[in-house]
Amino acid sequence: MKFRFVITGILAAAFVGALYWFNFLFKPNLIKTIISSQVPPPSTVTSEAAKTEQWIEQLASIGTLISSHGVDVTSQVAGIVTEVYAASGSDIEQGGPLVQLDVAVEAADLASAKATLAEADVAFKRQIDLIEKRVTSEANVDTARAKRDTAQAAVAKIEAVIAQKTIKAPVTGRLGIRKVERGQYVSPGMTLVTLQALDPIRADFPMPEQAIGKLRVGQQIEIAVDAYPSKVFKGTIESLDARVAQDTRTLLVRGSLPNPQRQLLPGMFANITVLVGDARPVVTVPRTAVTYSLYGDSLYVVKALDQPADAIAGQAAAAPKDGARKLVAERRFVKTGQARDDRVAITSGVAPGDEVVTTGQLKLNPGAAIRVDNAQPLVRPEERPKQ
Repeated sequence: MKFRFVITGILAAAFVGALYWFNFLFKPNLIKTIISSQVPPPSTVTSEAAKTEQWIEQLASIGTLISSHGVDVTSQVAGIVTEVYAASGSDIEQGGPLVQLDVAVEAADLASAKATLAEADVAFKRQIDLIEKRVTSEANVDTARAKRDTAQAAVAKIEAVIAQKTIKAPVTGRLGIRKVERGQYVSPGMTLVTLQALDPIRADFPMPEQAIGKLRVGQQIEIAVDAYPSKVFKGTIESLDARVAQDTRTLLVRGSLPNPQRQLLPGMFANITVLVGDARPVVTVPRTAVTYSLYGDSLYVVKALDQPADAIAGQAAAAPKDGARKLVAERRFVKTGQARDDRVAITSGVAPGDEVVTTGQLKLNPGAAIRVDNAQPLVRPEERPKQ
């Protein structure tokens, strides 16, 4: 009996030991081996080689278009409007008539003043003739001369009032909405119509003080407006302000650009780009290739699995003899420069010729196996119309 109990205990201990070994040693190692042997399939991505482009440094800003000579045409004197020559929205040359005020009273005064001037002129000539014959005094001549000059001044004054009541365009430009009609009473200083000189037109825009050292009068600028989204207007910097705004730490810059077709109007919102210096070579990649984060900007570079880790950046990997390259994604931190359209400049981290992942990088980890398929590259969508 005792022997049976011993045998039973030994068998039970062996069973418990085998069960412990299977559950806590053999089974975990088996699962680990199976999992490690199951390699995930390569992720499909698209790629594009980094390339060198000639870029001119650009400084971007937002500004407002203003007229090169914009005025509110007003009247210096009061009167009733008798004629309106200005048509709203029409172009007019400098000196062209806009509004005529009633000059009936001034015309009558002018006729009287001219008659007085004629009489004074005759009297003065008579005194000159008498002084030559020595039958009058110098005092009489001086008095006649003063009367003639006074009459001339009266005529000139009335003519000036008549000229003030004939309101003309001070510059060549385009008229705004007319604010007067025939028969309306006009008081001094009242705005009759606005006049804007549109060719050339100016653009005022601020630039940060860090960029002041790069700005020069005569530099080229490019302007885009929402009214003509597919067109770029070109001009030059006309002047720089003499001080930096204390509240914004920006310098006001004024540009000038030709506007022969009068497409640009004062008050338009403008996206302005200043072209600085000459074109220089930069390494660029598609914008979609770069991942931006607080820890630094990065992208993935396609590398062949058989390519040495210390291979020169930009050197193409040698393909295996069977022609099937095993590719992996190598993550690189980069420094980005200016962005232009759908490309961004890379100042460090990528060399020309490096094949970078352009789509599909969100599912990648460093060293992940990838498969490049550029059969359906990423296409930039059409710009949606602004509401």
